[in-house]
Amino acid sequence: MPRLSLHAVTEQVRLAKPFRISGHVFDHSDVVVVTLSNGGNEARGEGGGVYYLGDNAAHMQAAIEAARPAIEAGIGRDELRALMPAGGGRNAVDCALWELEAMQAGAAAWQLAGQAEPKPLRTTFTLGADTPEVMAQGARDYADAKSIKCKLTGDLALDIERVQAIRAARPDAWLGVDGNQGFKRSELETLTKALAAADVSLLEQPLARGSEADLEGFDSPIPVAGDESILTLDDVAGALGRFDVINIKLDKCGGLTEGLLMAAEARRLGLGVMVGNMIGTSLAMAPAYVLGQGCDIVDLDGPTFLAEDRRPSVRYHDGMISSGPEVWGGGRGTAG
Repeated sequence: MPRLSLHAVTEQVRLAKPFRISGHVFDHSDVVVVTLSNGGNEARGEGGGVYYLGDNAAHMQAAIEAARPAIEAGIGRDELRALMPAGGGRNAVDCALWELEAMQAGAAAWQLAGQAEPKPLRTTFTLGADTPEVMAQGARDYADAKSIKCKLTGDLALDIERVQAIRAARPDAWLGVDGNQGFKRSELETLTKALAAADVSLLEQPLARGSEADLEGFDSPIPVAGDESILTLDDVAGALGRFDVINIKLDKCGGLTEGLLMAAEARRLGLGVMVGNMIGTSLAMAPAYVLGQGCDIVDLDGPTFLAEDRRPSVRYHDGMISSGPEVWGGGRGTAG
Protein backbone atom coordinates (compact mmCIF):
# COMPACT_ATOMS: atom_id res chain seq x y z
CA MET A 1 0.00 0.00 0.00
CA PRO A 2 1.16 3.61 -0.60
CA ARG A 3 2.10 5.93 2.23
CA LEU A 4 -0.78 7.02 4.42
CA SER A 5 -1.52 9.94 6.68
CA LEU A 6 -2.88 8.94 10.09
CA HIS A 7 -4.98 11.19 12.33
CA ALA A 8 -6.24 9.94 15.71
CA VAL A 9 -8.51 12.04 17.90
CA THR A 10 -10.21 11.31 21.21
CA GLU A 11 -13.90 12.15 21.42
CA GLN A 12 -16.28 11.90 24.36
CA VAL A 13 -19.66 10.31 23.73
CA ARG A 14 -22.27 10.86 26.41
CA LEU A 15 -25.06 8.51 27.41
CA ALA A 16 -28.60 9.79 27.58
CA LYS A 17 -28.77 8.44 31.15
CA PRO A 18 -26.44 6.46 33.43
CA PHE A 19 -26.08 2.76 32.60
CA ARG A 20 -25.37 0.24 35.37
CA ILE A 21 -23.80 -3.20 35.21
CA SER A 22 -22.09 -5.35 37.84
CA GLY A 23 -19.45 -3.13 39.48
CA HIS A 24 -19.71 -0.18 37.07
CA VAL A 25 -21.91 2.78 36.23
CA PHE A 26 -21.33 4.57 32.91
CA ASP A 27 -22.47 8.07 31.97
CA HIS A 28 -19.99 8.65 29.14
CA SER A 29 -17.20 7.00 27.21
CA ASP A 30 -14.09 8.28 25.47
CA VAL A 31 -13.62 6.84 22.00
CA VAL A 32 -10.70 7.20 19.60
CA VAL A 33 -11.49 7.94 15.97
CA VAL A 34 -8.78 7.14 13.41
CA THR A 35 -8.73 8.66 9.95
CA LEU A 36 -6.40 7.28 7.30
CA SER A 37 -5.91 9.20 4.07
CA ASN A 38 -3.87 8.51 0.95
CA GLY A 39 -4.48 11.83 -0.74
CA GLY A 40 -7.64 10.79 -2.53
CA ASN A 41 -9.54 8.88 0.15
CA GLU A 42 -10.27 9.33 3.85
CA ALA A 43 -11.25 6.22 5.76
CA ARG A 44 -12.35 5.96 9.38
CA GLY A 45 -12.52 3.61 12.32
CA GLU A 46 -13.67 4.01 15.92
CA GLY A 47 -12.35 2.27 19.02
CA GLY A 48 -13.99 2.36 22.44
CA GLY A 49 -11.41 0.35 24.36
CA VAL A 50 -11.94 -2.29 27.03
CA TYR A 51 -12.62 -0.67 30.39
CA TYR A 52 -11.88 -3.72 32.56
CA LEU A 53 -8.43 -4.09 30.98
CA GLY A 54 -7.44 -0.45 31.43
CA ASP A 55 -7.68 0.07 27.68
CA ASN A 56 -8.80 3.69 27.91
CA ALA A 57 -8.33 6.54 25.43
CA ALA A 58 -4.79 7.28 26.59
CA HIS A 59 -3.84 3.61 26.24
CA MET A 60 -5.39 3.41 22.77
CA GLN A 61 -3.66 6.57 21.62
CA ALA A 62 -0.30 5.33 22.92
CA ALA A 63 -0.68 2.04 21.04
CA ILE A 64 -1.54 3.89 17.84
CA GLU A 65 1.39 6.29 18.19
CA ALA A 66 3.81 3.41 18.72
CA ALA A 67 2.65 1.89 15.45
CA ARG A 68 2.35 5.16 13.53
CA PRO A 69 5.53 4.79 11.40
CA ALA A 70 4.52 1.36 10.14
CA ILE A 71 0.90 2.39 9.58
CA GLU A 72 1.85 5.48 7.60
CA ALA A 73 4.33 3.44 5.59
CA GLY A 74 1.37 1.48 4.20
CA ILE A 75 0.88 -1.49 6.52
CA GLY A 76 -1.72 -4.16 5.69
CA ARG A 77 -4.31 -5.60 8.04
CA ASP A 78 -2.48 -8.90 8.58
CA GLU A 79 0.71 -7.02 9.42
CA LEU A 80 -1.27 -4.81 11.79
CA ARG A 81 -2.42 -7.87 13.74
CA ALA A 82 1.20 -8.81 14.35
CA LEU A 83 2.33 -5.26 15.13
CA MET A 84 -0.31 -3.85 17.49
CA PRO A 85 -1.77 -5.45 20.62
CA ALA A 86 -5.44 -6.36 20.61
CA GLY A 87 -7.69 -3.58 21.89
CA GLY A 88 -9.53 -0.46 20.90
CA GLY A 89 -6.55 1.22 19.24
CA ARG A 90 -5.98 -1.63 16.81
CA ASN A 91 -9.71 -1.89 16.22
CA ALA A 92 -9.89 1.75 15.10
CA VAL A 93 -6.92 1.35 12.73
CA ASP A 94 -8.07 -2.02 11.39
CA CYS A 95 -11.55 -0.73 10.58
CA ALA A 96 -10.08 2.33 8.87
CA LEU A 97 -7.90 0.02 6.77
CA TRP A 98 -10.97 -1.99 5.78
CA GLU A 99 -12.76 1.15 4.65
CA LEU A 100 -9.69 2.39 2.80
CA GLU A 101 -9.34 -0.93 0.96
CA ALA A 102 -13.02 -0.75 0.04
CA MET A 103 -12.58 2.75 -1.34
CA GLN A 104 -9.56 1.76 -3.38
CA ALA A 105 -11.25 -1.37 -4.72
CA GLY A 106 -14.58 0.30 -5.41
CA ALA A 107 -16.25 -2.50 -3.46
CA ALA A 108 -18.01 -2.57 -0.10
CA ALA A 109 -16.28 -3.98 2.97
CA TRP A 110 -18.73 -6.89 3.07
CA GLN A 111 -17.67 -7.82 -0.44
CA LEU A 112 -14.01 -7.78 0.57
CA ALA A 113 -14.96 -10.10 3.43
CA GLY A 114 -16.48 -12.54 0.92
CA GLN A 115 -20.02 -12.15 2.24
CA ALA A 116 -23.43 -11.92 0.65
CA GLU A 117 -25.10 -8.52 0.64
CA PRO A 118 -25.91 -7.60 4.26
CA LYS A 119 -29.45 -8.03 5.54
CA PRO A 120 -31.09 -6.41 8.58
CA LEU A 121 -30.25 -8.28 11.76
CA ARG A 122 -32.35 -8.95 14.82
CA THR A 123 -30.49 -7.32 17.69
CA THR A 124 -30.89 -7.42 21.43
CA PHE A 125 -31.79 -4.25 23.29
CA THR A 126 -30.17 -3.99 26.69
CA LEU A 127 -31.60 -3.07 30.08
CA GLY A 128 -29.16 -1.67 32.62
CA ALA A 129 -29.40 -3.03 36.15
CA ASP A 130 -32.07 -1.33 38.27
CA THR A 131 -35.00 -2.31 40.45
CA PRO A 132 -37.19 -5.10 39.11
CA GLU A 133 -40.01 -2.62 38.56
CA VAL A 134 -37.88 -0.19 36.59
CA MET A 135 -36.41 -2.97 34.47
CA ALA A 136 -39.84 -4.42 33.78
CA GLN A 137 -41.05 -1.01 32.63
CA GLY A 138 -37.95 -0.69 30.47
CA ALA A 139 -38.80 -4.01 28.85
CA ARG A 140 -42.30 -2.76 28.11
CA ASP A 141 -40.86 0.46 26.70
CA TYR A 142 -38.85 -1.63 24.24
CA ALA A 143 -42.11 -2.25 22.44
CA ASP A 144 -40.48 -3.06 19.10
CA ALA A 145 -37.71 -5.23 20.53
CA LYS A 146 -37.88 -8.91 19.68
CA SER A 147 -34.79 -9.69 21.80
CA ILE A 148 -33.91 -8.21 25.19
CA LYS A 149 -30.77 -8.58 27.27
CA CYS A 150 -30.65 -7.49 30.90
CA LYS A 151 -27.66 -6.68 33.03
CA LEU A 152 -27.33 -8.40 36.41
CA THR A 153 -25.22 -7.36 39.39
CA GLY A 154 -24.39 -10.59 41.24
CA ASP A 155 -27.06 -10.10 43.91
CA LEU A 156 -28.59 -13.53 43.38
CA ALA A 157 -32.03 -13.06 44.93
CA LEU A 158 -32.51 -9.59 43.47
CA ASP A 159 -31.25 -10.68 40.05
CA ILE A 160 -33.77 -13.51 39.94
CA GLU A 161 -36.53 -11.03 40.82
CA ARG A 162 -35.30 -8.78 38.02
CA VAL A 163 -35.48 -11.55 35.46
CA GLN A 164 -38.90 -12.71 36.62
CA ALA A 165 -40.27 -9.17 36.42
CA ILE A 166 -38.89 -8.67 32.90
CA ARG A 167 -40.29 -11.99 31.73
CA ALA A 168 -43.71 -11.13 33.15
CA ALA A 169 -43.61 -7.78 31.35
CA ARG A 170 -42.46 -9.27 28.03
CA PRO A 171 -43.52 -12.92 27.72
CA ASP A 172 -43.07 -12.68 23.96
CA ALA A 173 -39.40 -11.64 23.79
CA TRP A 174 -36.20 -13.67 23.46
CA LEU A 175 -34.42 -12.97 26.75
CA GLY A 176 -30.74 -13.15 27.64
CA VAL A 177 -28.91 -12.07 30.79
CA ASP A 178 -25.39 -10.76 31.32
CA GLY A 179 -23.71 -11.59 34.61
CA ASN A 180 -20.70 -9.36 33.88
CA GLN A 181 -18.49 -11.60 36.07
CA GLY A 182 -20.71 -11.02 39.12
CA PHE A 183 -21.45 -14.56 40.37
CA LYS A 184 -19.73 -17.38 42.28
CA ARG A 185 -19.56 -20.98 41.06
CA SER A 186 -21.64 -22.06 44.09
CA GLU A 187 -24.52 -19.86 42.92
CA LEU A 188 -24.78 -21.16 39.37
CA GLU A 189 -27.17 -24.07 40.01
CA THR A 190 -29.70 -21.78 41.69
CA LEU A 191 -29.22 -19.04 39.11
CA THR A 192 -29.51 -21.18 36.00
CA LYS A 193 -32.50 -23.11 37.35
CA ALA A 194 -34.34 -19.82 37.88
CA LEU A 195 -33.28 -18.53 34.46
CA ALA A 196 -34.50 -21.67 32.74
CA ALA A 197 -37.84 -21.38 34.54
CA ALA A 198 -38.13 -17.83 33.18
CA ASP A 199 -37.39 -19.05 29.63
CA VAL A 200 -34.05 -17.25 29.45
CA SER A 201 -32.09 -18.29 26.36
CA LEU A 202 -28.53 -17.20 27.26
CA LEU A 203 -26.39 -16.56 30.33
CA GLU A 204 -23.40 -14.40 29.50
CA GLN A 205 -20.15 -14.39 31.55
CA PRO A 206 -21.41 -15.42 34.98
CA LEU A 207 -17.97 -15.91 36.57
CA ALA A 208 -14.93 -13.66 36.80
CA ARG A 209 -12.33 -13.72 34.06
CA GLY A 210 -9.71 -16.22 35.16
CA SER A 211 -12.29 -18.60 36.67
CA GLU A 212 -13.16 -20.32 33.41
CA ALA A 213 -12.04 -23.74 34.66
CA ASP A 214 -14.80 -23.61 37.29
CA LEU A 215 -17.32 -24.07 34.48
CA GLU A 216 -15.88 -27.44 33.49
CA GLY A 217 -18.36 -30.17 34.32
CA PHE A 218 -21.18 -27.72 35.02
CA ASP A 219 -24.30 -28.94 33.23
CA SER A 220 -26.18 -25.72 32.57
CA PRO A 221 -29.81 -25.96 31.49
CA ILE A 222 -29.28 -22.90 29.25
CA PRO A 223 -26.34 -21.92 26.99
CA VAL A 224 -23.49 -20.02 28.62
CA ALA A 225 -21.52 -17.40 26.69
CA GLY A 226 -17.98 -16.21 27.29
CA ASP A 227 -17.37 -12.48 26.96
CA GLU A 228 -14.64 -11.10 29.21
CA SER A 229 -13.03 -14.56 29.15
CA ILE A 230 -12.75 -14.62 25.35
CA LEU A 231 -10.73 -11.69 24.05
CA THR A 232 -8.92 -12.83 20.89
CA LEU A 233 -8.45 -15.73 18.50
CA ASP A 234 -5.99 -17.29 20.96
CA ASP A 235 -8.79 -17.68 23.53
CA VAL A 236 -11.35 -19.43 21.33
CA ALA A 237 -10.07 -23.00 21.76
CA GLY A 238 -10.15 -22.56 25.54
CA ALA A 239 -13.90 -22.03 25.42
CA LEU A 240 -14.52 -25.71 24.67
CA GLY A 241 -16.02 -27.53 27.62
CA ARG A 242 -16.64 -24.25 29.40
CA PHE A 243 -18.79 -22.06 27.16
CA ASP A 244 -21.36 -22.81 24.50
CA VAL A 245 -21.09 -19.43 22.77
CA ILE A 246 -18.35 -16.84 22.37
CA ASN A 247 -19.13 -13.12 22.34
CA ILE A 248 -16.87 -11.33 19.86
CA LYS A 249 -16.38 -7.60 20.33
CA LEU A 250 -14.14 -5.71 17.94
CA ASP A 251 -12.68 -3.59 20.73
CA LYS A 252 -11.61 -6.71 22.61
CA CYS A 253 -10.12 -8.60 19.70
CA GLY A 254 -8.64 -5.62 17.85
CA GLY A 255 -10.78 -5.25 14.76
CA LEU A 256 -12.93 -6.84 12.11
CA THR A 257 -9.99 -8.81 10.71
CA GLU A 258 -9.52 -10.72 13.96
CA GLY A 259 -13.25 -10.91 14.60
CA LEU A 260 -13.86 -12.76 11.35
CA LEU A 261 -11.05 -15.20 12.15
CA MET A 262 -12.56 -15.82 15.60
CA ALA A 263 -15.99 -16.50 14.15
CA ALA A 264 -14.58 -18.98 11.64
CA GLU A 265 -12.62 -20.81 14.33
CA ALA A 266 -15.61 -20.93 16.67
CA ARG A 267 -17.71 -22.45 13.92
CA ARG A 268 -15.00 -25.03 13.22
CA LEU A 269 -15.04 -26.03 16.88
CA GLY A 270 -18.83 -26.23 17.07
CA LEU A 271 -19.30 -23.14 19.24
CA GLY A 272 -22.07 -20.60 18.83
CA VAL A 273 -21.08 -17.09 17.80
CA MET A 274 -22.33 -13.77 19.17
CA VAL A 275 -21.30 -10.24 18.23
CA GLY A 276 -21.43 -7.53 20.88
CA ASN A 277 -20.26 -3.99 21.39
CA MET A 278 -18.76 -1.62 23.89
CA ILE A 279 -20.16 1.90 24.20
CA GLY A 280 -19.79 3.49 20.78
CA THR A 281 -21.41 5.32 17.92
CA SER A 282 -22.70 4.03 14.60
CA LEU A 283 -19.15 4.23 13.24
CA ALA A 284 -18.24 1.43 15.67
CA MET A 285 -21.43 -0.58 15.02
CA ALA A 286 -21.12 -0.70 11.21
CA PRO A 287 -18.02 -2.96 11.07
CA ALA A 288 -19.54 -5.19 13.76
CA TYR A 289 -22.68 -5.35 11.61
CA VAL A 290 -20.56 -6.95 8.87
CA LEU A 291 -19.37 -9.56 11.38
CA GLY A 292 -22.92 -9.99 12.64
CA GLN A 293 -24.06 -11.31 9.27
CA GLY A 294 -22.61 -14.69 10.25
CA CYS A 295 -23.52 -14.70 13.95
CA ASP A 296 -26.21 -16.58 15.89
CA ILE A 297 -26.83 -13.74 18.35
CA VAL A 298 -26.46 -10.03 17.63
CA ASP A 299 -26.10 -7.40 20.37
CA LEU A 300 -25.43 -4.12 18.57
CA ASP A 301 -27.59 -1.57 20.36
CA GLY A 302 -24.80 0.74 21.58
CA PRO A 303 -25.94 3.93 19.81
CA THR A 304 -29.42 3.67 21.35
CA PHE A 305 -27.92 4.65 24.71
CA LEU A 306 -26.23 7.82 23.46
CA ALA A 307 -27.42 11.36 23.90
CA GLU A 308 -26.33 11.95 20.29
CA ASP A 309 -25.09 9.63 17.55
CA ARG A 310 -23.12 10.32 14.40
CA ARG A 311 -24.78 11.08 11.11
CA PRO A 312 -25.28 9.12 8.95
CA SER A 313 -26.11 6.37 11.39
CA VAL A 314 -27.18 2.77 11.60
CA ARG A 315 -30.94 2.30 11.69
CA TYR A 316 -33.13 0.55 14.24
CA HIS A 317 -36.59 -0.55 13.19
CA ASP A 318 -38.93 -3.29 14.39
CA GLY A 319 -36.26 -4.84 16.58
CA MET A 320 -33.70 -4.95 13.77
CA ILE A 321 -30.47 -3.11 12.98
CA SER A 322 -29.38 -2.21 9.46
CA SER A 323 -26.42 -0.27 8.15
CA GLY A 324 -25.89 1.18 4.70
CA PRO A 325 -22.72 2.00 2.75
CA GLU A 326 -22.98 5.65 3.75
CA VAL A 327 -22.24 4.80 7.39
CA TRP A 328 -18.96 2.92 6.86
CA GLY A 329 -17.18 0.66 4.41
CA GLY A 330 -19.22 1.58 1.37
CA GLY A 331 -16.39 1.46 -1.14
CA ARG A 332 -16.97 4.85 -2.73
CA GLY A 333 -13.54 6.32 -3.33
CA THR A 334 -10.63 6.53 -5.74
CA ALA A 335 -8.38 3.68 -6.76
CA GLY A 336 -4.68 3.62 -6.04
